Amino acid sequence: MPELILRGLKDTQRVAERLVRELPQGAVLLLTGPLGAGKTTLVSFLARALGFRGRVTSPTYTLMHEYPTPKGVLLHVDLYRLASPEDAWLLGLDERIESAYLTAVEWGRAEQFPSSLEVNLTPLDEGRRLVLLAHGPTYASLLQRLRL
Repeated sequence: MPELILRGLKDTQRVAERLVRELPQGAVLLLTGPLGAGKTTLVSFLARALGFRGRVTSPTYTLMHEYPTPKGVLLHVDLYRLASPEDAWLLGLDERIESAYLTAVEWGRAEQFPSSLEVNLTPLDEGRRLVLLAHGPTYASLLQRLRL
């Protein structure tokens, strides 16, 4: 279970760039942690690393944002406001994930996404703690290759 202390935005940017280099097409990232932990900030750096030059905002109220990149769509999902985790599938999330180059799901759970890489962010006095958890064999082997 890799763990890293992010001391600033440059550290977050480096992690995002590394993830974009190592993640396979169609990867699903589960972004977990308390409100204000930096989940959307990480997505903005993922989008930039993929070549998106627009503004990245939280999809808290819209539930999903799609960011076109030269490699394909970065799908950014926020499940915080859903009454039930199953409601996400009623919105057609499975089809959007299938067509996305990369999907980042805020407030997702491993039970919903059994093949995913969980990125847990926790605010600290001196920055943020980032912990990676693999869900499924694809992501377990990725963790062995990923040296943050």
